[in-house]
Amino acid sequence: MRTNLGDLFDPARDPGKIALIATDGAGGYREFAYAALDRAVAALAAALTRRGLRRGARIALIGANSAEYLVAYLAIMRAGFVAVPVNTQLPAATIAFILNDSAAELAFVEDAHRAALPPSLAAEPFPAIVPREDAPDCTATVPEPHELAMILYTSGSTGRPKGVCLSHEGQLWALSARLAALTAPARERFLVAAPLYHMNALFAAKTALAAMATLVLLPRFSPRSYIDAIAEFGCTALTSVPTMIARVVKEESHLARVDLSSVRRLTMGSAPQTQALWDKARRAFPGALLVMGYGTTEHGPSTFGPHPRGLRTPDLSLGHPLPGNEVRLASGATQDEGVLEVRCPAVMEGYLNLPAVTAQVLHDGWYHTGDRVRRDADGFYFFVGRADDMFVCSGENIHPGAVEGLLERHPAVHQASVVPVADDERGQIPVAFIVLRAGAAANEAEIRAFALAHAPPVQHPRRVWFVAELPLTGTNKIDRRALAAEAALRISAEAAGRG
Repeated sequence: MRTNLGDLFDPARDPGKIALIATDGAGGYREFAYAALDRAVAALAAALTRRGLRRGARIALIGANSAEYLVAYLAIMRAGFVAVPVNTQLPAATIAFILNDSAAELAFVEDAHRAALPPSLAAEPFPAIVPREDAPDCTATVPEPHELAMILYTSGSTGRPKGVCLSHEGQLWALSARLAALTAPARERFLVAAPLYHMNALFAAKTALAAMATLVLLPRFSPRSYIDAIAEFGCTALTSVPTMIARVVKEESHLARVDLSSVRRLTMGSAPQTQALWDKARRAFPGALLVMGYGTTEHGPSTFGPHPRGLRTPDLSLGHPLPGNEVRLASGATQDEGVLEVRCPAVMEGYLNLPAVTAQVLHDGWYHTGDRVRRDADGFYFFVGRADDMFVCSGENIHPGAVEGLLERHPAVHQASVVPVADDERGQIPVAFIVLRAGAAANEAEIRAFALAHAPPVQHPRRVWFVAELPLTGTNKIDRRALAAEAALRISAEAAGRG
């Protein structure tokens, strides 16, 4: 049984099988067999051990997706240190805060981000992977119970980023739970294009390697490079966040020119989804099973999966709780809707340096997710919305995701994002930013009339603005904070103009 998160696979099982295909974004790629990848990880782990760092020292990773990034990530943990992947899209001051907060003693960094590092921090480029035939003498460190493997920082969209402390045993349990829910995962070719500093991509990459499947890694996401990689490498399992697929399905002419028949599974996670997006994804990938991945950085993506009785998972369902998870709904009007709380081995050890904040969300091993969900009669769970995204208009609760799903049913609408703005009479009112489908046309009155015709009046957006694209955070989620600020500015400007 493997106990170190950096020691995910046994290369002796199939040493020549291709473990990793790392593309460079310019049409080139490198392939690494399992034996070669293991030797690269072991060599770097041995080199890190020789540096004399204390066990548990934090080592930061600051760069784009690459084979070198993945090798460094695994080697850090294999050698008994703690990996700290850093979001490269954050401002330099926030990156500096993370490095200080985590007490990083070393950073592997790309030149483009070196200026964000404090002068006192030892930093060097990601070590090149040198082909070698010998296996370095580097036995994986055996972690103690609850020993940290990595610290992932939340995006900081609602304040300072929080360091989520994750253990070897917890993450290995999550991988085991996820793999047990898949059918023949070793036969898959997983495509990962989301950034490896985020749980979504990082967990997908580890799932591929732990299964001894093949991982196709893109340095960054773009719709066409994603589509081309599927066709070129015969990818069978796609991992993504919804905004990535929303951009992919807009490339209708490019999709029509390539063969995407290899795709058997498409997982979208880390953000809310709509039926309209699922319908578009099905048209783009007609042979794929669509899966709504769910998980927070704090408790991982291994809470929900297939129904134990083999029932078909409904569209937009998170699934049924997997074995080993305890799930309950809190603060709900009924027993079948409320804020999701989870207890399982993958729950974080706590927030770094924030005991009071940790105490607010962790109680007796239960993690309070802040996600409002509902449960149907068959035991399937459905995401309703973030408890802190909900707002009140005229005394009624408004969940932005529900309104967005409605608006995206309009034939001209490709994407919608709904945010609140302050209103003297009604407290807050919903407003919408809309991205139209290519070649489609609609105006504000049509969109508002559509909403009034299909939902309670309180939910209809009082203002509608059409934009070319929605702003994204560094983890490819829609930046609701930026949209709320933009909406407030537009409302203020309109009021000033009327004055």
